[in-house]
Amino acid sequence: MARYTGPVCRLCRREGEKLYLKGDRCYTDKCAVTRRAYAPGQHGQGRKKVSEYGTQLREKQKLRRMYGMMESQFSKYFVIADKQKGITGENLLSLLEYRFDNVIYRLGFATSRPQARQLVRHGHFSVNGKTVTIPSYIVSSGDEISVRQKSREMNLFKDIASAGVHATPEWLQTDLATLTGKVLSVPTREQIDVNVQEHMIVEYYSK
Repeated sequence: MARYTGPVCRLCRREGEKLYLKGDRCYTDKCAVTRRAYAPGQHGQGRKKVSEYGTQLREKQKLRRMYGMMESQFSKYFVIADKQKGITGENLLSLLEYRFDNVIYRLGFATSRPQARQLVRHGHFSVNGKTVTIPSYIVSSGDEISVRQKSREMNLFKDIASAGVHATPEWLQTDLATLTGKVLSVPTREQIDVNVQEHMIVEYYSK
């Protein structure tokens, strides 16, 4: 299955809520979900009775699309989470949050996960002094992340540094002035602001 390259706003409308795939646009009145709060397509406004399986599928699709992954990749994360100790659904969310592209987004170095993924691939960041260009790279507690020196001249990062303020999750530490950040701990469920019912995803894969 190839990566989706169509209009990302259609994905948000299909899930019925904002997935924050377009960065700053998602916070304005131009957001497609705000303007057309119904599913795309000819029958998008029709009433539909959703089965239990359908609800589980929608939760899985919503989370997968939020983090921008293909089905095969997402299912591998579930297998890993299922083998770990603890609650499978929460393990899955923690794994997804520990992806490098997501950490870059959470630190405030990008306005969306898709943008963070592109910036990572272009080699703008380092982890513990070494350049990392793999969006799916899993960080570890204690890792120090920074924008590479030669990338700091980009207008994007200059604007971020001058802003100086970003609401960073408790499990991360960021300094926008120096364009650096640090992973403090594994995020708990309460620290992950993702509107998803992860137990339904577990039920979906348990069938």
